[in-house]
Amino acid sequence: MAERLRVEHLMKKYPGVVAVNDVSFSLNDGEVLALLGENGAGKSTLSKMICGVEKPNSGCIFLCGEEAHLNSALDAMNRGVAMVHQELSMVGEMSVAENVFINRQPVDFLGNIRWKELFENTRNLLKSFQLDIDPHTLVKRLPVGVQQLLEIIRAVSMGCKLIILDEPTSSLADDQIQLMFANIRRLREQGYSFIYITHKLDEVMTIADRVIVMRDGCMVGEKSVNNITVNEIITLMVGREIKQLFGEEPADRTISEDYAFEVRDLSAKELYHDVNFGVHGGEIVGIAGLIGAGRTEMALGIIHAHKRTGTILKNGKVCRIDSTTDAVKNGIAYVTEDRKGNGLYLDYSISQNLLVMQLEALSNGLGMLKKSKINAYATKQVEDFRISTPSIHQTLGNLSGGNQQKCLLATWMGIEPDIFIIDEPTRGIDVGAKAEIYQMLKNLAEKGKAVVVISSELPELLGICDRIVVMSGGTVTGEVKKEAFSENAVMDLAMRANRTSY
Repeated sequence: MAERLRVEHLMKKYPGVVAVNDVSFSLNDGEVLALLGENGAGKSTLSKMICGVEKPNSGCIFLCGEEAHLNSALDAMNRGVAMVHQELSMVGEMSVAENVFINRQPVDFLGNIRWKELFENTRNLLKSFQLDIDPHTLVKRLPVGVQQLLEIIRAVSMGCKLIILDEPTSSLADDQIQLMFANIRRLREQGYSFIYITHKLDEVMTIADRVIVMRDGCMVGEKSVNNITVNEIITLMVGREIKQLFGEEPADRTISEDYAFEVRDLSAKELYHDVNFGVHGGEIVGIAGLIGAGRTEMALGIIHAHKRTGTILKNGKVCRIDSTTDAVKNGIAYVTEDRKGNGLYLDYSISQNLLVMQLEALSNGLGMLKKSKINAYATKQVEDFRISTPSIHQTLGNLSGGNQQKCLLATWMGIEPDIFIIDEPTRGIDVGAKAEIYQMLKNLAEKGKAVVVISSELPELLGICDRIVVMSGGTVTGEVKKEAFSENAVMDLAMRANRTSY
């Protein structure tokens, strides 16, 4: 196979830190290379240098055997390199065709867009990707998974033969992931090359040909997927062996006979209907389902973030929850899936974020905040939750995704809730932080708390839960007990309503 990319001794320095240090590797035509490492390992910086967004301080980049001096992303695209970011760049109010060929529409000699040709070109591209979509459709009406594929289609239409995928499946359901994988394999057979950045190691073993692992800016390992195990990858990533990825089972955890928390007939128009389930004290219950199943909406309904009907019970007694404040007063915590948008104040310090739910406890008798109390509390939370930071006064947005997530957990666990609902607990964070968060959830259950975990990652639910409740079409279609755990059992229930409703 011909060599598509070679980087030699790349280095990138920022004030006070070497983000990428003497990295060299190559990528052949028709190959999928997984680029792995914890948050802050240097993956993003390396990728930005390859796609022209950042310039290296030293080292060389070769494309198809020729040295490439890339001064911008446009330079890289002109040399056949494109990057599909985790945050999609599609314009929702524009059609599929306009998005795919944005700024490259076919025009006549007067500069007028040849619309018929534009839509026909797009239709042919969509067919080649096994997508039966009208190119006139507004992008905002399409599922996230299809929008992600459109990003790849746009790169292909530009003639890019090297495509960097940054966490491409972080928001996709399993069927959408399989569609993406099918198209990656098809393009690979046609000679396209991919750099695949992800924290989902099961995907690496499925789609990649080779892996390179970075740690602290350096490349610490490179192997064929056939010659490495997931545990070996994890050890390379974190620099130590993690024996129990999903956490060690606390010796003293017991599960109560009665429900500590129960949802009865929860319904909200056009969101979910007749949702029923319960959680025992000391139990971890997962909520599974495909995208659009109503999982997050149902959780928001529990804390009355929107108008709904139904009954919430705590220890067998009805809780009146007419607002999110009522939920907190009743010992119910909900940790959002969107930590950056809805969960944290990224422009504020760690200590300021941690005190948000503790204003009364950290105030004096006159309602004035006490600095000594705040600092002592924040310091303890940082230590207990192993948040890696030089100071409690560090701006939260400067921390890695895993440390931001641990700060969010510390904020809500700090109020010592009886019912802890967490939505997508490890989305977009590295494997080391995942292991720590799983252990925190198990430790919370050991204290007798009722824990509810909503996740799109089935291996995560199968690894940490005692029972999995499955939703589809806005309602509960069944549950799977631990002794019967399997991906097939969960997916059968996740698809059940779809088979009967459509």
